[in-house]
Amino acid sequence: MKTQWISFAIGLVAGCFGGLMGIGGGIIMIPLMVELLHVDQCRAHGTSLVVLIFTGISGGLFYGLYDQVNWKAAVLLAVPAMLLAAVGARLADRLPDWKLKRSFGAFLIFCSALLLLKPLFADWMYVLPDAVSGAAFIATGAATGFLSGLMGIGGGTIMIPVMILLGGFTQHVAQGTALLVMIPSGFVGAFTHWKLGNVAGELLFGMVPGIMLGAFTGAGIAQFIPEEPLRWMFVLVAVYMGWRYMKVVSPDAC
Repeated sequence: MKTQWISFAIGLVAGCFGGLMGIGGGIIMIPLMVELLHVDQCRAHGTSLVVLIFTGISGGLFYGLYDQVNWKAAVLLAVPAMLLAAVGARLADRLPDWKLKRSFGAFLIFCSALLLLKPLFADWMYVLPDAVSGAAFIATGAATGFLSGLMGIGGGTIMIPVMILLGGFTQHVAQGTALLVMIPSGFVGAFTHWKLGNVAGELLFGMVPGIMLGAFTGAGIAQFIPEEPLRWMFVLVAVYMGWRYMKVVSPDAC
């Protein structure tokens, strides 16, 4: 019972942040699963992807109600993401735990840098012709799908800056579109991890309700308050966790 309450709390926190900022929440869920529930790194990635499907459903639905989803961009991002998600998931299954942790630590710091730069994107925004921005969305979708399967994340931290910088999307439309894309790409990655035995199914009973409630709540809050203080809090925590993960030592070095 204690494990279910902890998993519910993890899902709730990740969902709130994900709904607020248009990201899946995997970069929050995965460290918490590893630290608090002692799930091994690869199973944490697979479990995160299953839960992120429900983040996309709950958060995407709310943004959709406010007409804050660009369907054309969602398709251009989702199709290549679905094709590459299984590749990333299979690579994650082959990597040693310590290498996966180091890679995830570097990815956390990378995502933090992107989140810090998000306020600047509006000033640098350059709307490209449809054909060029479409090609950029396809390439971004492919990269997002691969990293989603590998790292167990939704990919909003990658998709949102591209949509704002190259597509001229508003912050809310970019966030709503990113959440929608997480549903199909997350499903492919999650299914692959499940077939490989990398999903902690016992945690889903707490985490899925938590993240759906959190994502719906976070998406609602996003309509009314600025995200700046939350972004900074997240960046500080993510950089610290990323630094800890990158310090993991190979067993051969012991």
